[in-house]
Amino acid sequence: MSKASHAELPKSVDPYRLAEQNSTLEGEIPLSALARFREAVLGIEEGAACSVKLSFYMDAERRRIVSGELEAPVNLECQRCLGSMQTALVSRFTLGLVTSDEQAQQLPKDLEPFLTNDFSADLWLMVEDELLLVLPPFPLHDRDECPAGEDLEAYEPNGSPAQPDEPRKENPFSVLADLKKTKH
Repeated sequence: MSKASHAELPKSVDPYRLAEQNSTLEGEIPLSALARFREAVLGIEEGAACSVKLSFYMDAERRRIVSGELEAPVNLECQRCLGSMQTALVSRFTLGLVTSDEQAQQLPKDLEPFLTNDFSADLWLMVEDELLLVLPPFPLHDRDECPAGEDLEAYEPNGSPAQPDEPRKENPFSVLADLKKTKH
């Protein structure tokens, strides 16, 4: 997506009319306006916005569809060093517009439902949901960029602690394991 400044994306639209007109909307949503998303990230730069492009159309089966692209700069907490890391969340998605759970169940498996009423859809809510879905479960700096990098050198590539070259000590409970084997 381009970095050009866009107007604010409308909060509410008639998605069915837009789909019938094969319309595209582009704009930005201030990240500070998305309360659930703000709570899920470490921080948002002042004035940061999510760039959004939404295309509304009807597919061959006359289902109303919205496909979108979004990009948002955020600060997440690295789970390795617990420090702040800047990243851009990017998502591409395709949703089927529905007004009931019954309609949602009739959508093909490759389409996620977006529940609306008959004449209105909250685009900001839809974008916020998509942003929450693309949040990484365990955000990590690249190994070579992480401030905890020196601490990582003590670990082997598989993530287990490196073991010094010592002779292996016998497990004191191995006798119990042997007894258990002979009983069965």
